Amino acid sequence: MKQIIFIAGLFNFLALSLSAQQEDVTSLDQAAKAYTRQGDYSNAIVVLTRALKLSPNNLEVLKDLAFTYYLQKNYSSALETAKPLPDRSDADVESYQILGLVYKALEDRKECEKMYKQGLKKFPNSGVLYNEYGEMLWTKQDYEAIRLWEKGIQVDPNYSSNYYNAARYYFFTYDKIWSLIYGEIFVNMESYSKRTPEIKSILIEGYKKLFSDISKSKKIKEPKDPFALAVLSVMNDQSDAVAMGITPETVAILRNRFEVEWFNKFAAKYPFRLFEYYRQLIKEGMFEAYNQWIFGPVHDPASFKTWTASHAEEYNRFIDFQKGRIFKLPAGQYYHQSVTE
Repeated sequence: MKQIIFIAGLFNFLALSLSAQQEDVTSLDQAAKAYTRQGDYSNAIVVLTRALKLSPNNLEVLKDLAFTYYLQKNYSSALETAKPLPDRSDADVESYQILGLVYKALEDRKECEKMYKQGLKKFPNSGVLYNEYGEMLWTKQDYEAIRLWEKGIQVDPNYSSNYYNAARYYFFTYDKIWSLIYGEIFVNMESYSKRTPEIKSILIEGYKKLFSDISKSKKIKEPKDPFALAVLSVMNDQSDAVAMGITPETVAILRNRFEVEWFNKFAAKYPFRLFEYYRQLIKEGMFEAYNQWIFGPVHDPASFKTWTASHAEEYNRFIDFQKGRIFKLPAGQYYHQSVTE
């Protein structure tokens, strides 16, 4: 009986010791993160090195150490720490991300591409890896990048960066419809990031280019996929709304009419969250404020300021509504097959 009690006590002691050790590792990792946020990479590395002595195979600590070396621009140590991570059975998407950052810093394109392919075999639905693989290719103007961003949108529709890159890419092609669609999805996902003003500018300029082409030739180059063709046909039908130019006010009229025709003709065939959001905002009396929020600041900041001052209640109601929701796309609403097939 005494032996049983002794063994039980030993197990309890070991369990408590392990728990205390894990708590120490967690505390050290958190302290290191705080140093990293302050830009004190040397102290972060000191603390993470201590944590690794307590838990040598801790994936989180190893990732943080590799990333801190990367931020410190100590790329040789970053590579030494990060390179084994993707081969671990518990490797996650971040393990590939961090190694990808190091390879990019070292300009080792060959190993970087090999690593991303390995990562996508393990995580085939990772929008993050598709996006970063595409960005790596685009540094060399490799047009295969758009296929990766599109695939990322298809398999992971609520990861915003693929929309950001695809919108920028299509803005400089004839395919303005997809630039407009992807750009607007992006600004709804990242409503207040540093990248948002850039995409808002692309949206207003994209509408100008689209309707400039329509007015010049009456028929622009048609997209290959039927969804974009349907969007373009409805836009074309309502083009008289912007006959006096593209402004937040005229675009709001255009898109209000677009919503009516779209739901009469195509909504059943092509359910699409962005256009359903139009209908929701129109019903709630916030669609004009929404259009001002997108186009006003980049079209004419002074006029936008005047509009918000004279429509303060309406605009604030929209902003409160917007900040209280997360814009998400359901699976199965990907229609740009011509690129990924």
